[in-house]
Amino acid sequence: MSLESDVQELWRRYDDGDLDADSATEDAYVTLDAVLDALESGEVRAAEKRNGEWEANEWVKQAVLLTFGLRETRPREYGGVTYHDVLPLRRTDDLPGRNTRNTPDGTVLRRGAHVGSDCIVMSPSFVNVGAYVGDGTLVDSCDTVGSCAQIGSNVKLGANALVGGVLEPVESAPVVVEDDVSLGAGCRVTSGFVVGEGSVVGENTLLTPRIPIYDLVEEEVVYGHLPPNRRAFTRFVESGVSDHDLFDGGAYKPAVVALDVQEDTLAEVEREEALR
Repeated sequence: MSLESDVQELWRRYDDGDLDADSATEDAYVTLDAVLDALESGEVRAAEKRNGEWEANEWVKQAVLLTFGLRETRPREYGGVTYHDVLPLRRTDDLPGRNTRNTPDGTVLRRGAHVGSDCIVMSPSFVNVGAYVGDGTLVDSCDTVGSCAQIGSNVKLGANALVGGVLEPVESAPVVVEDDVSLGAGCRVTSGFVVGEGSVVGENTLLTPRIPIYDLVEEEVVYGHLPPNRRAFTRFVESGVSDHDLFDGGAYKPAVVALDVQEDTLAEVEREEALR
């Protein structure tokens, strides 16, 4: 049987109530550890782009969920501190051979997270189980990369950026930040939103499927994704409750405006790349 079919069989038994932490055999843990190893190496991913659309690999997310469902929380040691979790942290002795570095005192890479070559992971930051961080990407201070989030190559995650994760439902694709994207400091990307390649997102911008993207390039309003090669930033538009008596001067709700990426914007991004 393949790793995928082994996981699917475990999931069927778990979903039917025939498998739990007490009844799981060593073979089950060998299978789940093999998936975590494959996630760390980048051999498998929680989501992939097929025919132009990002789709979840359900069996991979099932394996991550089984990892928690079939293991007991126990005390572990890190940096002289005892913490309690079902998994140890990810080993990092493979990073130097790929010219990837992480700074001390707070770069938490959880088991099952992939970090590519030529990456920089600054402290404090957190990369969760199942996440994929592509080659040449910067994870800056105070950043969070959520479970199964997919980060492309040559991406800059500005300080204090939040990239949310999606574990359940298993068929839902997680947050995706495609290649060559720059997220400004304080950005938040949540709920399966896809940031198109080559885009530059201004500081403190919230990207979520519930907030409209006013794409001035194609002159349309889109939800759930930022088209490629856009410069995006937050603005406020009039709310449907503006005429209520309680709102003196009107009520407004957040929106995102997307323009073509300008040459001067790209030049600023390239200067930051040179500093790295």
